[in-house]
Order: sequence, then C-alpha cells, then structure tokens
Amino acid sequence: MKKELRVIISGGGTGGHIFPAISIANAIREQQPEAKILFVGAEGRMEMQRVPAAGYDIKGLPICGFNRANLLKNIALPYKMWKSDRMVRKIIREFQPDVAVGVGGYASFPTLKAAGSMGIPYLIQEQNSFAGKTNMILGKKAEKICVAYEGMERFFPADRLMLTGNPVRQALLETTVSCDEAVRTFGFDPAKKTILLVGGSLGAKTINESVLRHLDLVEQSDDVQFIWQTGKYYSEQIAAEMRQKKPKNLKIADFIADMGIAYKAADLVISRAGASSISEFCLIGKAVILVPSPNVAEDHQTKNALALADKDAALYVKDAEAPDTLLELAVKTVHDAEKLHSLRENVLKLALPDSANIIAKEVIRLKGER
Repeated sequence: MKKELRVIISGGGTGGHIFPAISIANAIREQQPEAKILFVGAEGRMEMQRVPAAGYDIKGLPICGFNRANLLKNIALPYKMWKSDRMVRKIIREFQPDVAVGVGGYASFPTLKAAGSMGIPYLIQEQNSFAGKTNMILGKKAEKICVAYEGMERFFPADRLMLTGNPVRQALLETTVSCDEAVRTFGFDPAKKTILLVGGSLGAKTINESVLRHLDLVEQSDDVQFIWQTGKYYSEQIAAEMRQKKPKNLKIADFIADMGIAYKAADLVISRAGASSISEFCLIGKAVILVPSPNVAEDHQTKNALALADKDAALYVKDAEAPDTLLELAVKTVHDAEKLHSLRENVLKLALPDSANIIAKEVIRLKGER
C-alpha cells in the first residue's frame, strides 16, 4: 500500500505568514486528501491559535527573534535556539515527513535547518521582493524556492527558483456579494465613495494617527465613507478618543472578520505593504495606497511597495509623511475615476493566480523524487 504524503509546514508570527501556510495546506489536502500535515510554530505567536482553528495540528517551539530594542532580553536566546533544535528533531523523528515547507517566521529556520540535516527535502516560500537573511541561508540547500517577484536570482540559486506568487486567503476570491451589498453591510450608502483603512490584525500606528489628525477632513468629506480597522492593540485608546467626536461617515472596528466583504465595499484601500496583502490586492484588482512599515527586517515592505508603485499599480506614501499627507491624498484619489481605473488595471497585470495549488504540486513532486 502506498504511503500517504506527510508534510511539515513551518512559520508564522503574522497573518502574512499564516494565511499562505494554511492555503498551501488546504491545496495539498485537496490534491491528496489522505495527506498528513503537521504545522510547527513559535510558542505564544498567532499561529498557535489560527492553525488549529483551520483544522490542523501544530507543535510549538520556544524560539523567538533577536530583540534590538532591549538587548538584555536576548540573554536566553541561545538556549531557546538549542532547545528548539532538540524539540524539532524529535518532532521530525516522530512524524517522519516526506517534505518540509517554510513560509517565514521564527519557527521556520530551526525546522528547515533540522529537516535538511536529517535528509528531508524542503521548499521555501519567499513572499517578499527583497529576501530576508534567514531565507537566503536556507535557500542554499532548498530543493525549490517559490517566489512572488521576478529578479529573485539576486538572493537565491537561479536554477531552483520558481515564480509562483503568494497564496492568499481563498475566502477573498470566493466573495459573491455585490459592491452595493458589501457597502450596505457597513451601514453605508452605495452611491458614495468608500475608503478602507486597514493596518493588519494588530493595527498600524501611523495609519491610525493619520485618521485621528484629520477627523475634520473626514467629517467634511460628506460624499466619502470611511471604514477603519484600528487593530486590537489600539482599539481601547481610539475608542476613548472618539467618545467626544465621531463623524457619521466613519465606521470603526478593531478587527474585520470578513475582509472579502470589506475589500468588495472599498473603492480605495489604504494598507501596509506586507507581501500577502499585496498579493491579495493584485488578485482582486484593488486600487490601493501603500504605507510600508519601517519596523520590518531589511525594510522589505518599502521594496514591496516600490515594486508596485514603479509600475503605476499602487500609490506609495512614506510612513514618516503619512500622518500629514495620507488622508488628503486618499480623498483626492477616490474622486479621480481615471486614476482609480488605472490603478486597478495595472495591479491586475501583476497577479499570479493559483499559487497555493502550484506550490502544493511541487511539494507532491518532491515526495515522488524522494
């Protein structure tokens, strides 16, 4: 009897890593329903809740990143790395995977490093236009490096690169409601323009400050509606500030569960420039203003944003300039029908559909080769 496919998928820390990982797992299951899939994440991180909620088992490692803000907190890092290596080797021996997949995040490095040293072929899914140091190290021994941007031979062996795009949340592509229905979901008028501001599940301080500084502009723009996801981290502070004055054309939520409907409602999106979010905008053809976070490794969000802005597929605002200029630019842009159309047309040209299925096929192929 043929042995079922067994795959370890490792990584996480943010939705930008977790959602692609789950999409890959779902695609593997769709192609090989008997496949056994085990996730390996970092203890205390988002994946430890999101992965089980998606129906998959996960093991946690005590791994964490290097803390540049407080060097004293790094004292325990060597021990955590040693312990994580021991733990993941035990996980691999017990689970006996055919293939390992890394999507980025703290747990990805010790998992793939251990897998490679134990003879398990592994695949990397590099989401950004500028590769991180960890993936560049892992890429030297990876069987395949799946990327979302051209020109990645700067970072990886060219003969093992595969342009696949980034897997996205399938629910976004399956949203069937009309734009008018989506707008009404938020209690707004479909005849008016709608701007969606979103900074990820935890929120983006700069985007939030951009709104708080310009509440008068929001209120005066009575032909524009604003949906504002503040993020859970900032929700209490913003709720306190908005008790005195909340414009009627502003809908505030700490978290939007159904982003498919939110995107459908929006004529224009304001967002950070995470690779996963950018892939979503490309696939659904959404006009967007990107405000890259400066607090990421190798400033990769700026490089992601410029990859679109240089092709006139998005507008780009620097984080430091956003509190002063972002809201005014957004209101001006949402009234410019020609610009909105151009942004949508150009971003659609960059879409790489069916990424999860393409990567899943590659995982299955690696098992066959082994």
